[in-house]
Amino acid sequence: MAIESQGAASDKSDNSAEESHVLSEGSRKLVTLAVMLSAIMVLLDMTIANVALPHMMGALGVTSDQVTWVLTSYSMAEAIFIPLASFLALKFGIRQLLLLSVSGFIVSSALCGQADTIAEMVTFRVMQGAFGASVIPLSQSIMVQIYPAAERGKAMALFSVGVLLGPILGPTLGGIITENMDWRWIFYVNLPIGAVCLSLIYLFVKLNGKGKPKIDWPIVIAMTIGIGLLQMVLDRGNDESWFESNTILFSAIISVIAIIFFVARSFITKSDIAPVWLLRDRNLAMSCLVMAGFSMGMFGITQLQPMMLEQLLNYPVDTTGFAMAPRGLTSAFVLIAMASYMDKVDARLLIVIGLSLNAFGTYLMTQYSLEINIYWVLLPSIVQGAGMGLVFAPLSQLAYASLSPKDTVGGAVVFNLCRTIGGSFGISIVNTYFTRIKQQEWNQLGGALSPSNPVLQNAAHQQGVSITDPGFIAQLQNMLLQQSTLLAFVYTFGFLLVSYLCLIPLLALFRPKAKAQ
Repeated sequence: MAIESQGAASDKSDNSAEESHVLSEGSRKLVTLAVMLSAIMVLLDMTIANVALPHMMGALGVTSDQVTWVLTSYSMAEAIFIPLASFLALKFGIRQLLLLSVSGFIVSSALCGQADTIAEMVTFRVMQGAFGASVIPLSQSIMVQIYPAAERGKAMALFSVGVLLGPILGPTLGGIITENMDWRWIFYVNLPIGAVCLSLIYLFVKLNGKGKPKIDWPIVIAMTIGIGLLQMVLDRGNDESWFESNTILFSAIISVIAIIFFVARSFITKSDIAPVWLLRDRNLAMSCLVMAGFSMGMFGITQLQPMMLEQLLNYPVDTTGFAMAPRGLTSAFVLIAMASYMDKVDARLLIVIGLSLNAFGTYLMTQYSLEINIYWVLLPSIVQGAGMGLVFAPLSQLAYASLSPKDTVGGAVVFNLCRTIGGSFGISIVNTYFTRIKQQEWNQLGGALSPSNPVLQNAAHQQGVSITDPGFIAQLQNMLLQQSTLLAFVYTFGFLLVSYLCLIPLLALFRPKAKAQ
């Protein structure tokens, strides 16, 4: 069944876009505050629960493997429901859908705080992810529509503050709440924030964008199966030894088949559901590709660094959270400082500078040793934070540069879907690469620890013990674990450094003089 509902909604969508010229400056600022605050609230919940998992294990009576479903269920639901945002926006209208999404997110957050079993927690986290999924693409689309084309770079800079602050500050806020209050408050904190968001959206967001979409059930089914299973494979693959597990293997095969069908049908029917057919626009396609690659690196590093600080350097949870904060705060500072210049400088140049800063910051992390102090932790984070701000906003600006106003919601859906899946790939690849390098280095370093090694004999002699002394052997084992783990971190940072550099040549493929609609 071919779906041609874009035309049916185009008049109303165009009218919505024109509202950028009638909003007063004060109203525009309040709408910006409403959508930014909503985005921060939703994105915080991607990572805020990470540091609270050990506390949840005891309260819910589950193992470490089972409790990870608290994270997996949220990311799976978000990935599945993001593609539906464009269809739902046409069905209910932008304002109504945003109000419904934020309301549902608040209620499901309260339910998560009340959960007493893992089944309840996973169910309510799925609800959280499902309701929160539409908030990010809707918020980004609203920012595109309420600002004139000449100020679109500024709009994306302001929006990017929330997008970058949320997931990065999640562990910081989660650590503070978990250490000083109760882990349930990582969910309850959404209630007052959500109430403010609802009030601002109700009073100041007036965009409609309602149309007459038709549902394409083959796309819905294929998309749900494909993206849902893909997210599950990425989240659980490393723990299940990847394709050695029949569950992971069959899930991956079914996911690939379903995604191929869903993408092909989208291009044929031009459906409003997950409109990946919009990737015919070169700037949107390249923006999505670079964003996916950039998200791989960004989420990979934010996954690795807390592991290194806590497991290798023995930082407390709250100290780790504070050490992670400068990355997000620096990106916010750079974005706010550069907002007025975003529309005056070539976006591709800003992205090159941003990727270079991320690469340099990651290079600094390849120089880590067991003796680094806090300044070696903060300096790379600050450099990377500055780079993140200079990548995300200009890239968002380029993504919409040649899209018509009626396609902004669909473009935002595709762009944010690529950001989400790219981040999931990054975390999965980093975990797998790190695990394998750690084992490889363990084997290589351990192979040199033979009784005939003169260095080993000399070390035992200096301590006045036999080379077979149990205490000396335990010391060697601990040293071996530390060194192999350190090398795994360093080599994985090096892998991410290369991934950033590989993105720079792709900027030559953007359409150089895309005229904003």
